[in-house]
Amino acid sequence: MLKKSFLSSLLILISFSFISCSNDANDMLSSNEHVLTSLKGKQIVVKQDGENFYLDGQKDKLVIFDIFATWCPPCQASASHLSSLQDKYKDDILIIGVTIEKPERTKEGAIINDKLNKFKLKHNARYTMVNSDENSALSDAITKALEMGPRYPIPLMAMYKDGKYINHYVGAVQEEFVESDIKRALNK
Repeated sequence: MLKKSFLSSLLILISFSFISCSNDANDMLSSNEHVLTSLKGKQIVVKQDGENFYLDGQKDKLVIFDIFATWCPPCQASASHLSSLQDKYKDDILIIGVTIEKPERTKEGAIINDKLNKFKLKHNARYTMVNSDENSALSDAITKALEMGPRYPIPLMAMYKDGKYINHYVGAVQEEFVESDIKRALNK
């Protein structure tokens, strides 16, 4: 009787171990890919390889992730500078504004982009902005890779070329500093 009880307990324990392991494996796989949605409805897939981030299908692009909030004055001020850089290097870079604000939703659950569209118009932001449930997961992954901790300052810009880390900037940064790193990364 004791052997049967022991074997039953062992089988239950082993079953829970496999369930736990498979959930961990699924979490690890899903955390390596972030599907974002632009204000125009286009999906952008950001893949993570360790501490590096790149866009699916565009591994050769220089990507700048601008982690921001619409209510943040330094974030508002940097929008025109980022637009200027996007315009100047349009064939070589992609700037993606990733808001840390939780998406507002309709009663049916659709994401409302009014706040971001107003920000885009008011601050002349002419680069891609995304508003999706994956924004916070991507922001957390980037800040973790940068060893910034869970309470990080904004704006925070992180630059990657061919998926590899180039540099990051915290707070209001002069356009010339960012452009200098862009030129260096693009060998221009």
